[in-house]
Amino acid sequence: MAITGINNSSYTSYYASNYKNTVKKTDSEKDSTNTKDGNVTTSTVELKTSRPGVTKTEQIKTGYSNVNDYSKYLQEKYHYVNTGTTSMQGVPTTVSVSSAFLQKCMNDPEKAKYLEENLAAIPDCAKSAVNGCLGTLTNLSYKVDENGNISVAISGTNDPDGKIAKENAERKVKENREKEEKVKEKRAAKKAEEEKAAKQRAEKSAERKETGDYTLSITGNDVKSMTQSLVAESVSISAPDRSSFDIKA
Repeated sequence: MAITGINNSSYTSYYASNYKNTVKKTDSEKDSTNTKDGNVTTSTVELKTSRPGVTKTEQIKTGYSNVNDYSKYLQEKYHYVNTGTTSMQGVPTTVSVSSAFLQKCMNDPEKAKYLEENLAAIPDCAKSAVNGCLGTLTNLSYKVDENGNISVAISGTNDPDGKIAKENAERKVKENREKEEKVKEKRAAKKAEEEKAAKQRAEKSAERKETGDYTLSITGNDVKSMTQSLVAESVSISAPDRSSFDIKA
Protein backbone atom coordinates (compact mmCIF):
# COMPACT_ATOMS: atom_id res chain seq x y z
CA MET A 1 0.00 0.00 0.00
CA ALA A 2 1.22 3.46 -0.85
CA ILE A 3 -0.19 6.55 0.86
CA THR A 4 0.37 9.81 -0.95
CA GLY A 5 -0.58 13.43 -0.49
CA ILE A 6 -0.71 13.32 3.31
CA ASN A 7 -0.92 16.65 5.12
CA ASN A 8 -2.90 18.09 8.00
CA SER A 9 -6.19 18.31 6.10
CA SER A 10 -6.47 15.58 3.49
CA TYR A 11 -5.02 12.33 2.22
CA THR A 12 -5.33 9.75 -0.54
CA SER A 13 -4.62 6.06 -0.08
CA TYR A 14 -4.20 3.62 -2.94
CA TYR A 15 -4.12 -0.18 -2.91
CA ALA A 16 -3.85 -2.61 -5.81
CA SER A 17 -4.49 -6.36 -5.78
CA ASN A 18 -3.25 -8.71 -8.50
CA TYR A 19 -5.81 -11.14 -9.95
CA LYS A 20 -3.29 -13.92 -10.61
CA ASN A 21 -2.24 -14.03 -6.98
CA THR A 22 -5.76 -14.33 -5.59
CA VAL A 23 -7.65 -16.71 -7.89
CA LYS A 24 -7.39 -20.46 -7.47
CA LYS A 25 -8.61 -22.67 -10.28
CA THR A 26 -9.93 -25.21 -7.82
CA ASP A 27 -12.53 -22.70 -6.60
CA SER A 28 -14.73 -23.37 -9.60
CA GLU A 29 -14.78 -27.07 -8.76
CA LYS A 30 -16.89 -26.33 -5.68
CA ASP A 31 -19.98 -25.54 -7.81
CA SER A 32 -22.75 -27.81 -6.57
CA THR A 33 -25.61 -27.20 -9.01
CA ASN A 34 -25.83 -26.09 -12.62
CA THR A 35 -29.00 -25.27 -14.55
CA LYS A 36 -29.34 -23.91 -18.07
CA ASP A 37 -31.73 -21.45 -19.68
CA GLY A 38 -30.79 -21.25 -23.33
CA ASN A 39 -27.08 -20.47 -23.39
CA VAL A 40 -27.05 -18.98 -19.89
CA THR A 41 -25.90 -21.33 -17.13
CA THR A 42 -26.81 -20.75 -13.48
CA SER A 43 -24.30 -22.24 -11.03
CA THR A 44 -24.79 -22.55 -7.27
CA VAL A 45 -21.42 -21.86 -5.65
CA GLU A 46 -19.81 -20.99 -2.33
CA LEU A 47 -18.52 -17.43 -2.41
CA LYS A 48 -15.98 -15.99 0.01
CA THR A 49 -17.21 -12.97 1.96
CA SER A 50 -15.53 -9.93 3.46
CA ARG A 51 -15.32 -11.86 6.76
CA PRO A 52 -12.32 -14.24 6.95
CA GLY A 53 -13.28 -17.90 6.73
CA VAL A 54 -16.96 -17.15 6.10
CA THR A 55 -18.62 -18.18 2.83
CA LYS A 56 -22.15 -17.88 1.48
CA THR A 57 -24.13 -19.89 -1.03
CA GLU A 58 -24.89 -17.82 -4.12
CA GLN A 59 -26.07 -18.33 -7.68
CA ILE A 60 -23.96 -16.89 -10.49
CA LYS A 61 -24.73 -16.80 -14.20
CA THR A 62 -22.44 -17.23 -17.20
CA GLY A 63 -22.83 -18.04 -20.88
CA TYR A 64 -24.01 -14.61 -22.06
CA SER A 65 -23.60 -13.81 -25.73
CA ASN A 66 -22.63 -10.16 -25.19
CA VAL A 67 -21.19 -7.87 -22.52
CA ASN A 68 -24.30 -5.68 -22.42
CA ASP A 69 -26.57 -8.53 -21.24
CA TYR A 70 -23.96 -9.70 -18.74
CA SER A 71 -23.61 -6.17 -17.38
CA LYS A 72 -27.39 -5.90 -16.92
CA TYR A 73 -27.37 -9.16 -14.95
CA LEU A 74 -24.56 -7.88 -12.70
CA GLN A 75 -26.25 -4.52 -12.15
CA GLU A 76 -29.45 -6.26 -11.03
CA LYS A 77 -27.41 -7.90 -8.25
CA TYR A 78 -24.89 -5.12 -7.61
CA HIS A 79 -26.56 -1.82 -8.48
CA TYR A 80 -23.33 0.16 -7.97
CA VAL A 81 -21.37 -1.48 -10.81
CA ASN A 82 -20.48 0.79 -13.75
CA THR A 83 -23.19 3.33 -12.87
CA GLY A 84 -20.96 6.31 -12.15
CA THR A 85 -20.81 7.85 -8.69
CA THR A 86 -23.10 6.29 -6.10
CA SER A 87 -23.25 6.52 -2.30
CA MET A 88 -21.96 3.99 0.22
CA GLN A 89 -22.23 4.87 3.90
CA GLY A 90 -22.83 8.42 2.69
CA VAL A 91 -19.47 8.59 0.88
CA PRO A 92 -19.36 9.25 -2.90
CA THR A 93 -18.24 5.91 -4.36
CA THR A 94 -17.45 4.59 -7.84
CA VAL A 95 -17.20 0.92 -8.79
CA SER A 96 -15.99 0.24 -12.31
CA VAL A 97 -15.20 -3.01 -14.10
CA SER A 98 -13.38 -3.06 -17.43
CA SER A 99 -15.58 -4.23 -20.32
CA ALA A 100 -12.64 -6.37 -21.46
CA PHE A 101 -12.69 -8.25 -18.16
CA LEU A 102 -16.48 -8.54 -18.26
CA GLN A 103 -16.10 -10.22 -21.64
CA LYS A 104 -13.68 -12.72 -20.08
CA CYS A 105 -16.00 -13.38 -17.13
CA MET A 106 -19.28 -13.81 -18.98
CA ASN A 107 -18.27 -17.26 -20.28
CA ASP A 108 -15.77 -18.28 -17.59
CA PRO A 109 -17.30 -19.51 -14.28
CA GLU A 110 -13.95 -19.26 -12.48
CA LYS A 111 -13.41 -15.60 -13.38
CA ALA A 112 -17.12 -14.81 -12.86
CA LYS A 113 -16.96 -16.24 -9.35
CA TYR A 114 -13.86 -14.18 -8.55
CA LEU A 115 -15.56 -11.02 -9.82
CA GLU A 116 -18.81 -11.56 -7.93
CA GLU A 117 -16.98 -12.41 -4.70
CA ASN A 118 -15.30 -9.02 -4.82
CA LEU A 119 -18.35 -7.06 -5.99
CA ALA A 120 -20.46 -8.55 -3.20
CA ALA A 121 -17.82 -7.63 -0.61
CA ILE A 122 -17.60 -3.95 -1.56
CA PRO A 123 -20.45 -2.58 0.65
CA ASP A 124 -18.95 -4.19 3.78
CA CYS A 125 -15.50 -2.98 2.78
CA ALA A 126 -16.83 0.55 2.32
CA LYS A 127 -18.38 0.39 5.79
CA SER A 128 -15.06 -0.75 7.27
CA ALA A 129 -13.25 2.08 5.48
CA VAL A 130 -15.68 4.72 6.78
CA ASN A 131 -15.47 3.41 10.34
CA GLY A 132 -11.74 2.76 10.41
CA CYS A 133 -10.00 5.43 8.36
CA LEU A 134 -8.48 8.63 9.65
CA GLY A 135 -10.78 11.66 9.63
CA THR A 136 -13.78 11.87 7.29
CA LEU A 137 -13.76 10.07 3.95
CA THR A 138 -14.55 12.19 0.90
CA ASN A 139 -14.29 9.55 -1.83
CA LEU A 140 -14.06 5.79 -2.42
CA SER A 141 -13.05 4.14 -5.68
CA TYR A 142 -12.92 0.48 -6.73
CA LYS A 143 -11.58 -0.44 -10.18
CA VAL A 144 -11.19 -3.82 -11.88
CA ASP A 145 -8.93 -3.66 -14.95
CA GLU A 146 -8.93 -5.79 -18.10
CA ASN A 147 -6.88 -8.50 -16.38
CA GLY A 148 -8.98 -8.64 -13.23
CA ASN A 149 -6.54 -6.69 -11.09
CA ILE A 150 -8.34 -4.60 -8.47
CA SER A 151 -7.35 -1.07 -7.43
CA VAL A 152 -8.88 0.64 -4.41
CA ALA A 153 -8.41 4.34 -3.63
CA ILE A 154 -9.75 6.44 -0.75
CA SER A 155 -9.58 10.15 -0.04
CA GLY A 156 -10.24 11.82 3.28
CA THR A 157 -9.94 14.97 5.33
CA ASN A 158 -9.86 15.98 9.00
CA ASP A 159 -13.01 18.04 8.24
CA PRO A 160 -12.46 20.75 10.88
CA ASP A 161 -15.87 22.39 10.49
CA GLY A 162 -17.81 19.11 10.13
CA LYS A 163 -19.29 20.17 6.78
CA ILE A 164 -18.26 17.03 4.88
CA ALA A 165 -19.40 14.74 7.69
CA LYS A 166 -22.81 16.43 7.58
CA GLU A 167 -23.02 15.99 3.79
CA ASN A 168 -22.06 12.32 4.15
CA ALA A 169 -24.74 11.84 6.81
CA GLU A 170 -27.38 13.38 4.55
CA ARG A 171 -26.34 11.13 1.68
CA LYS A 172 -26.48 8.11 3.97
CA VAL A 173 -30.06 8.96 4.99
CA LYS A 174 -31.02 9.20 1.33
CA GLU A 175 -29.14 5.99 0.58
CA ASN A 176 -31.03 4.10 3.32
CA ARG A 177 -34.34 5.53 2.12
CA GLU A 178 -33.66 4.29 -1.42
CA LYS A 179 -32.78 0.83 -0.08
CA GLU A 180 -36.06 0.72 1.82
CA GLU A 181 -37.97 1.73 -1.31
CA LYS A 182 -36.31 -1.07 -3.29
CA VAL A 183 -37.21 -3.60 -0.60
CA LYS A 184 -40.84 -2.41 -0.69
CA GLU A 185 -40.91 -2.66 -4.49
CA LYS A 186 -39.56 -6.22 -4.38
CA ARG A 187 -42.13 -7.21 -1.76
CA ALA A 188 -44.94 -5.67 -3.79
CA ALA A 189 -43.78 -7.46 -6.94
CA LYS A 190 -43.55 -10.78 -5.09
CA LYS A 191 -47.03 -10.30 -3.63
CA ALA A 192 -48.43 -9.51 -7.08
CA GLU A 193 -46.86 -12.69 -8.48
CA GLU A 194 -48.30 -14.77 -5.64
CA GLU A 195 -51.77 -13.28 -6.15
CA LYS A 196 -51.56 -13.92 -9.88
CA ALA A 197 -50.55 -17.56 -9.27
CA ALA A 198 -53.39 -18.00 -6.75
CA LYS A 199 -55.88 -16.61 -9.26
CA GLN A 200 -54.63 -18.98 -11.94
CA ARG A 201 -54.96 -21.94 -9.57
CA ALA A 202 -58.49 -20.87 -8.67
CA GLU A 203 -59.43 -20.60 -12.34
CA LYS A 204 -58.08 -24.08 -13.04
CA SER A 205 -59.97 -25.44 -10.05
CA ALA A 206 -63.17 -23.81 -11.32
CA GLU A 207 -62.67 -25.39 -14.74
CA ARG A 208 -62.32 -28.81 -13.12
CA LYS A 209 -65.47 -28.24 -11.07
CA GLU A 210 -67.45 -27.59 -14.24
CA THR A 211 -66.58 -30.97 -15.76
CA GLY A 212 -66.29 -33.06 -12.60
CA ASP A 213 -63.60 -35.11 -14.35
CA TYR A 214 -59.88 -34.98 -13.96
CA THR A 215 -56.78 -36.93 -14.93
CA LEU A 216 -53.49 -36.69 -13.08
CA SER A 217 -50.20 -38.32 -13.96
CA ILE A 218 -46.70 -38.35 -12.57
CA THR A 219 -43.36 -39.88 -13.52
CA GLY A 220 -40.62 -40.81 -11.07
CA ASN A 221 -38.92 -43.63 -9.20
CA ASP A 222 -40.52 -43.55 -5.74
CA VAL A 223 -44.10 -44.88 -5.87
CA LYS A 224 -44.89 -43.74 -2.31
CA SER A 225 -43.89 -40.09 -2.80
CA MET A 226 -45.45 -40.09 -6.27
CA THR A 227 -48.78 -41.28 -4.87
CA GLN A 228 -48.63 -38.68 -2.09
CA SER A 229 -48.03 -35.96 -4.67
CA LEU A 230 -51.03 -37.05 -6.74
CA VAL A 231 -53.26 -37.21 -3.68
CA ALA A 232 -52.16 -33.72 -2.61
CA GLU A 233 -52.88 -32.40 -6.08
CA SER A 234 -56.30 -34.05 -6.22
CA VAL A 235 -57.30 -32.40 -2.93
CA SER A 236 -57.19 -29.02 -4.64
CA ILE A 237 -59.99 -30.20 -6.91
CA SER A 238 -63.47 -29.61 -5.43
CA ALA A 239 -65.00 -32.93 -4.44
CA PRO A 240 -68.83 -32.46 -4.87
CA ASP A 241 -68.79 -32.16 -8.65
CA ARG A 242 -66.50 -35.11 -9.42
CA SER A 243 -68.19 -37.67 -11.64
CA SER A 244 -65.17 -39.70 -12.64
CA PHE A 245 -61.43 -39.70 -12.43
CA ASP A 246 -58.42 -41.50 -13.83
CA ILE A 247 -55.02 -41.25 -12.12
CA LYS A 248 -52.05 -42.47 -14.14
CA ALA A 249 -48.80 -43.20 -12.32
